[in-house]
Amino acid sequence: MARRNIVIVFLAVAILFFCFCSISICNAASSIFNPISIEHRSAALELFTTTDGSFSSLEEAYEALRTFQILGVEKKAEISPVACPLVVETLTSPSSNPENLFNALRVQQILKCGVDAACLEGVASKLQAVLNDASSLLDFYHSIGSLVLIKNEVSESKVLLEDADSTFHSIKALSQSDGRWRYGYSGAESSTYAAGLALEALAGVVSLASSELDESMIVTVKNDIRKLFDSLEKYDDGSLYFDEKIVDAAEHQNALSTTSSVVRGITAFSAVTPGEIDIPGDKILGLAKFFLGIEVPGTAKDLFNQIDSLACLENNRVSIPLILSLPATVLSLSRKDPLKVQVKTVLGSDAPPVTVKLVQAYKSSAKETPVLENQELKFDPKSSVHHLDLLPLGIDIGDYIFVFRVLLQDPDQKQIYATGGQTHIPVYVTGFIKVDSAEIAVLDNDLGSIETKKELDLSKENILSLSANHLQKLRLSFQLTSPLGHLFKPHQVFLKLRHVTEVEHIFVVGSSGKQFELILDFLGLVEKFYYLSGRYEMQLTVGDSAMENSFIKGLGQVELDLPEAPEKATRPPPQPVDPYTRYGPKEEIMHIFRAPEKRPPQELSLIFLGLTVVPFLLFLIGLLRLGVNLKNFPTSAIPATFAFLFHAGLGAVLSLYLLFWLKLDLFTTLKALGFLGVFLFFVGHRTLSHLASAAAKLKAA
Repeated sequence: MARRNIVIVFLAVAILFFCFCSISICNAASSIFNPISIEHRSAALELFTTTDGSFSSLEEAYEALRTFQILGVEKKAEISPVACPLVVETLTSPSSNPENLFNALRVQQILKCGVDAACLEGVASKLQAVLNDASSLLDFYHSIGSLVLIKNEVSESKVLLEDADSTFHSIKALSQSDGRWRYGYSGAESSTYAAGLALEALAGVVSLASSELDESMIVTVKNDIRKLFDSLEKYDDGSLYFDEKIVDAAEHQNALSTTSSVVRGITAFSAVTPGEIDIPGDKILGLAKFFLGIEVPGTAKDLFNQIDSLACLENNRVSIPLILSLPATVLSLSRKDPLKVQVKTVLGSDAPPVTVKLVQAYKSSAKETPVLENQELKFDPKSSVHHLDLLPLGIDIGDYIFVFRVLLQDPDQKQIYATGGQTHIPVYVTGFIKVDSAEIAVLDNDLGSIETKKELDLSKENILSLSANHLQKLRLSFQLTSPLGHLFKPHQVFLKLRHVTEVEHIFVVGSSGKQFELILDFLGLVEKFYYLSGRYEMQLTVGDSAMENSFIKGLGQVELDLPEAPEKATRPPPQPVDPYTRYGPKEEIMHIFRAPEKRPPQELSLIFLGLTVVPFLLFLIGLLRLGVNLKNFPTSAIPATFAFLFHAGLGAVLSLYLLFWLKLDLFTTLKALGFLGVFLFFVGHRTLSHLASAAAKLKAA
C-alpha cells in the first residue's frame, strides 16, 4: 500500500511538472493579467496593520489611507483618533519642514481633521516663503504639492502663485535632454524617479498659476515626456516599465516605485494641461500590465505604489487601459464549459461596450496550424461576460494558445480607452479519454504465436494470472481516444512489474500507429530481472494534465520461470527500508522480574537486630561507669560556642545518616552532607585552634 501511494504521488508530481513546463512555454510569449481583486483588499488589511490605529509616520498613514480609499475599505474611524492630533500638531508647529507639512496635508485631505482656515493660511504663507528660496526638486515638490492641497480648503488668493512662470522655469531647469530630471542644480545625477516628481510639481504650478502659462513651456514638457517614454523597458509578456539608472544608494528606487512616480506625474500633468500628450495607448496598457503582473506585493510600500498608480491609470486623460481576462483558463469538455472572457478596467470597473473576437486558437505544439479562426464571443449583460461554446467548434483536449482582440463599439472612444493589439492567453481543455482494445498476451519467442491472450478492463482493477518463461514474450496493447475520436498521446504511459522481493522494473509504453503497445522479451531481460523467478505484480499507469480520468490500475500477476543466475551475475539492489517499519512503534516487551529469594524467619531477623544494638549499649554503659571528661571544654563564651556548634554538627551528621536510612535518597543526603561538612570544617577548626592555643599556654606556664 505504501509503495502504491508513492507511485500515485510520483504520477501527480510528474503531471504537475508537465503542466508547469507547458505554462512556462506559453508564458514566454503571453501572460494572464487580472484586475484588482479581493486578494488586494486582504493584503492591504494585513500589511497596513496597527495596534492602536497609529503608524510610524504621517507618510505611512497617508499610504494606508489612500490604499484603503481606493480599495473601498473603511478604516477612517479607526485611524482618525490617532492620526488627526498628529496632523494638527505638525501643521501648527513652527519647526515642521515642507515634507512633514506635505504628508500632514495629504492625511488631512482624506480624514478631514477639522483644521481651521487660519492655520492653513499660515501654512500656505510659510510654504510660499520656502518656494521662493527653493534650491532642490524636493523643495519644489513638497511646497507646491502642499499648496495644491490647501487650495481646496481656503481662498485661492492665499495660495495662487503670482510668478508661476518663474517657478515653472526653475523646475524645468532641472530637466535633461533624455526626459529625465535632476534633484538639484549642481552635482546631481539624472533620475527617472525624479522625472515623475518634477511632472507632479509642474502640474501643481499650472493649477496654482494666477494667469495662463506660456503654451510653449507646456509643449516643451510634453516633448520631454515623449523622450522619457523612449527609455521604457519591456518584458516578454508585453508589460512595460521604467527603471532607475542612477546607482546612488540614497536616491535609488526599484522599478515599481520608479514606474509609479512617472505614472503619477504624467496623469497629474495631463489632467491640468490642455490638449493631448502623444503617448500611444499600447504603452499605457503595457504600464498597466506591469502593475497587474506583480499580482499582490509583499510590502506595504509596494502595495501602495501599485494601487495608487492603477487608480491614476483608471482616471486619466491620456488613455484608460482595458484588461482582458479569463475567469477560468482550464475548460472541461465533459462539463461542457464555455469559454468566458471579461473586459474590465484595471480596478475592476465595467468597460464600455466592446466586441471580443477570438482571432485564432492553435495548439502549443503546432502554432502554424490554427484550429479556430475569427470567432466572435457573445456578450451577457447580466454577468458582463463574453462567452463562446467550444464543443460545437471541434476543440479537442490539449493545451492551446487563444488569441483575442478587443474592439470598441463606439469609434469615438478610441481616444479615451486603450485596448491594445492581440492578447495571447494559454488555455487548457480537459476531458475523459476512452480506453479501447486493451489486451495482454504471452507470445512464443520463436514463432510469435499467441500462447495466452486475455482482455483487460482498464476501468477497474484486474486479477489476471499469467505464466511465462525466459523464452517467451509479454505483449500489452490498448488504444486511447479523445472525446472527438482522435488518437490521444498522454504524457506518461508505463508498465511496472514488481517482484515478491519488492524489486521493481518500469517500462515505458510506446505508441505505434493507432495504439499503444509494449512487448517484453524476457530472454533479453533476464539480467535486468536479476534472474529472479517467481510472481510479478503488473501495474499500468496512464496520466496527462488534460486527461480527467488518469489512472493507475493493477493488471494482475505473471509467474516468470527464469534460468538460474550465474556466479558473476549482478545481484538485486538492496531495497529501501520502509520508514514506518523502521521508525514506527515497536512490539511491546513483556519483562518478568526474578522471583525474590526466600527470606529468613522474622524471629531470627529480630535477634540479629538486637545483637547489632549491643555494642552501642556497651558504649553507653562504659560512659556511665568511667564518667565524661569535660575538663578541656572551653569556658570562654566564643570558644565554647564554637565547641558546642561542632558537637551539634556531629550530631546532625549522625541524624542525617539515620534519615538516609529511613527515607532520604542518596543525592539529597550528599547535598545536605556537603553543607554540613563545610560548617563542621569551620567550627571544628576554630575549636581545635583554641584547644591548641590553650595547651601551648599551659606548657609555657
